[in-house]
Amino acid sequence: MREYDLSNARWFKSSYSNGEGGNCVEVSYDVTGLVPVRDSKVGDGPVLVVAAAAWSVFVSGLKR
Repeated sequence: MREYDLSNARWFKSSYSNGEGGNCVEVSYDVTGLVPVRDSKVGDGPVLVVAAAAWSVFVSGLKR
C-alpha cells in the first residue's frame, strides 16, 4: 500500500454541506492524478485515494 503526505493538503467540503455537522466528505486536489477523500467530521481519520479519472466519472454520475 502506498502512502501519501497529505499534511499540507487543502481540503474542500461539498458545496451541499449545510455546516451543521451532517454527513459530508472533503476532497483534496493536491496530488496529481489522484483525489484523496475523507470524512469531514474525522479530519485525522483514514483517507480513501482514488484515481482522478474515476472521481470525475463518479461526480458526473452524481450530477445526472
